[in-house]
Amino acid sequence: MGWEISRRRMLALGAGAAGAAAAGSLLPPSLRQAMAQQRPGEGAGGLADIRHVVILMQENRSFDHYFGTLRGVRGFGDRNAVEIPGGRSVFEQPGALGAGTVLPFPVREAAEKQRQDLQYISDLDHSWAGGGTAWHGGWSDRWVTAKTAATMAYYERRDIPLQFELAETFTVCDAYHSSIHTSTSPNRNHLVSGWTGFEPDGGGRAVNNDCYAEDTHPGYSWTTYPERLEEAGHSWRVYQEWDNFTDNNLEFFASFKTIGAKALAEVDGAENMTAFYGKMAEADEAGRADLSARLKKGLATLTEAERSLFDRALHRGEPGTTAEAFAADVAAGELPEVSYLVPATVDCEHPGGSSPVQSAHFVYKVLDALGRHPDVWRHTALFLTFDENDGFFDHVPPPAPAEDDPEGADEWWQERPTGLGMRVPMTVISPWSVGGYVCSQVFDHTSIIRFLEKWTGVREPNITPWRRSVTGDLTAAFDFSRGRRQPETEQPGEVPPFTERWKPKPPAEQRMPAQEPGTRPARALPYRPDADGAYDPDGGRFRLGLRNSGTESTHFTLYPYEGEYERPLHRDVRAKGETEVEVPVRDGVHRFTVTGPNGFRREFAGSADGAAAGLKVGTYIDGDRREIHLTVVNTGARACTLSCVPQAYAEGRDAETRRLRVDAGSTRTIAHATRGAHGWYDLLLTVEGDDSFRRRLMGHIENGEESVTG
Repeated sequence: MGWEISRRRMLALGAGAAGAAAAGSLLPPSLRQAMAQQRPGEGAGGLADIRHVVILMQENRSFDHYFGTLRGVRGFGDRNAVEIPGGRSVFEQPGALGAGTVLPFPVREAAEKQRQDLQYISDLDHSWAGGGTAWHGGWSDRWVTAKTAATMAYYERRDIPLQFELAETFTVCDAYHSSIHTSTSPNRNHLVSGWTGFEPDGGGRAVNNDCYAEDTHPGYSWTTYPERLEEAGHSWRVYQEWDNFTDNNLEFFASFKTIGAKALAEVDGAENMTAFYGKMAEADEAGRADLSARLKKGLATLTEAERSLFDRALHRGEPGTTAEAFAADVAAGELPEVSYLVPATVDCEHPGGSSPVQSAHFVYKVLDALGRHPDVWRHTALFLTFDENDGFFDHVPPPAPAEDDPEGADEWWQERPTGLGMRVPMTVISPWSVGGYVCSQVFDHTSIIRFLEKWTGVREPNITPWRRSVTGDLTAAFDFSRGRRQPETEQPGEVPPFTERWKPKPPAEQRMPAQEPGTRPARALPYRPDADGAYDPDGGRFRLGLRNSGTESTHFTLYPYEGEYERPLHRDVRAKGETEVEVPVRDGVHRFTVTGPNGFRREFAGSADGAAAGLKVGTYIDGDRREIHLTVVNTGARACTLSCVPQAYAEGRDAETRRLRVDAGSTRTIAHATRGAHGWYDLLLTVEGDDSFRRRLMGHIENGEESVTG
């Protein structure tokens, strides 16, 4: 059955899809068959076994908005959700003008009440200014004020079944962030060039979509990564059609704009490719033939190098042919090494012009193209992600560079860090990422370039040192060590007729959503963070030690709840490193929380005149034995009795409360084993007779091997 091409189309199910539906899976039958044919041990060559990388960046969805209820990820059940000013969880966002709170609420429930179609919710503010308002210096407590209550709306499994199945069949990254707190173009600049610099002609930082004014925008001056691939002799191509929703950011760089203008010299009233293809869409058959002839004359004036860049980056196919052009190259054995897929408006998943189900049909066709040719599939890695979060809430505040870190000097604009941005979904689809894994390493859009760097050897100098230190290169999402039997997991349903765009409203009676129960297998991570410290009465400060015995840099964020700082403090600790932070203590009282990757958390609270003021609690992480050791030193004048209470992850004797008497001037040490909990721990320390003292220790002890989510 063919695919009808129209802006508001009904996508019918093909004959092959019926078989998929019978098997209870939304994946193309061809892909499931190709996966089943994978031979044990295939892929042992590592990155060298990859011949094709496909990058499909869709539009404007946050991680919580899509996957907050997904089992085994850092979603609505996150034990490490931060506290916002006022003492509430980050999930309890203050309402407009500070009145009431708004919790995450399901789109489906709002759609039923408001008599709307859940697929066609509207987009929200996603500007640099709006992103900064919601982020609020790192407190992340002004989402409703900045975006309206619709920011808290989320989808469930039955609303976006293909997206859920892909995440559960392959590997989903739950610490993958957009690159900057703003709109599409700056984020896509990071995808194609490693950063977003400055507007041309002395303009400010490129943090909005100014380049969309194509007739007057001269184009960005710095070099893109595809140009570096071209120079190094690696094949690449942008797959797009007449309507590309201005999502091919290469078109906004001066080098490509110059080529486009030269090719369009014979076309009146079309100084850029968007204008030209707009004319093609509006013209009749004769008019299109004339426009094509004029373009052909201009193309004849290009040099060989210019023509290559034009064909790879600027040529657009006819409406409705993007996925088909990709499939044709797969079938012909002509798929380039690197492919950038840029869907049309209707397929791009943008909440202002598309929908999840329309995108699902596009993704299905891409996967089917690969599945029909197992010889290509077994050598292909596909990254399916989103450029930004639109205005949709995500509860995980992203890492940001410290203000005094010289490696992050280029990551600031208007007294705000440019990134990282909020989390967006990322699913790594390949023969080496099968198994329903979660990878919780910190990534952003530049991680895709860094993966290409490692695979091709072509380096991108635009990526800042800070961003290289805080994010990974996505190789942790793959396992080339062994083959796996693929899981047995209906083709996407019909696209409902378009009605109107609408903004979901929260219900009168709110409730915190429940995340699907259970765990999932987890990729090994390079982190091994720790933090401890004690109040220094002589200096009136809390001396906080931050350590990282892992193999890659770890980002820590300190949330000050007793006025220690005006806003959250960020620190990066390089591999095998440590640093000390002298946290100011006001009026002898401190209460702050330190968070890190993959559920790491340390809560510190106490008072200078409390019974536990002289206690120093040190920690040591034994990765080999998967134990956390607590050493309590009592420098005070009287004995203290501590209680160590496991809050989760412990069973049997490990779940029992341990009481520890520490005499004045003495030291006691206890060890808490986490092997039975796959390395997870959550311990609360309190002291009898001092309600101000509190230590909470949460996290996961990595040992270099696969684990499970907490």
